[in-house]
Amino acid sequence: MRQALYYKQHGDKVVCGLCPRECSIGEGQAGFCRVRQNKNNILYTMNYARCAAIALDPIEKKPLYHFYPGSLILSLGTWGCNFTCQFCQNWHLAQAQPETTELLPSQAVKEALKLKESGNIGLAYTYSEPSVWYEYIFDTAALAKAAGLKNVLVTNGYINEEPLYKLLPYIDAMNIDVKAFQNDFYREYCAGQLSAVKRTVELAARHCHVEITTLIIPGLNETSAEIGQLAKWLASIDPAMPLHLSRYFPQYKMNIPATSKETLIRAQEAAQKYLKYVYLGNV
Repeated sequence: MRQALYYKQHGDKVVCGLCPRECSIGEGQAGFCRVRQNKNNILYTMNYARCAAIALDPIEKKPLYHFYPGSLILSLGTWGCNFTCQFCQNWHLAQAQPETTELLPSQAVKEALKLKESGNIGLAYTYSEPSVWYEYIFDTAALAKAAGLKNVLVTNGYINEEPLYKLLPYIDAMNIDVKAFQNDFYREYCAGQLSAVKRTVELAARHCHVEITTLIIPGLNETSAEIGQLAKWLASIDPAMPLHLSRYFPQYKMNIPATSKETLIRAQEAAQKYLKYVYLGNV
């Protein structure tokens, strides 16, 4: 356990300021993300240096297609998430209690440097939601940056502006999930808010390379009108921002049939009216 950043004491509770949820956490309790706990009126992060997944992945798997294409990146993940997406692809990390091993920031950077000769460019924080691993990522990314490595976040974008702004100088690229372009979807299927994610995209795009992923789910976020609105908004930030439209398959608590390729192609055509680079994933 490590004392967390971004919280305030409020009576016998602590209020976490890391994400827009701003949980008020009683003694001995954890926040919505399950990894930040109030102990003696101090907020602790319970997953500091606890690594649940590690792999050397192609950068395109993040997915990042316009950031050092053809390279590899050492990818790390922990447990916990500040969303509860019913269609979560990595629910066994985000919503369960996986086994972990200790990987200190210095050890992570050392492993990444060892792999440079194999084509590794740095570290990606991914698999589960990296923002709930904030203290560890901040420490590790700073060391990695100093060692000449790249840092990549693969995130749902649900983080408050102050902690994001503090982290961004160490981040070289982000893939941000925009899960839909309707707040009702976020509220019902993710327990979140679209406005906070939009703010993250807009802020990140001014500081690092950004690509966007949207998982296309039949009957929920597939219409050409919605995808067009999403693409139009992204184009207002940067018409060259890559958008990845990914094919949904039944997972976790959602059993809707898989997205058809025809649906993906229609979504791609709608997005291409506004954006230069629109890719299909999981096909």
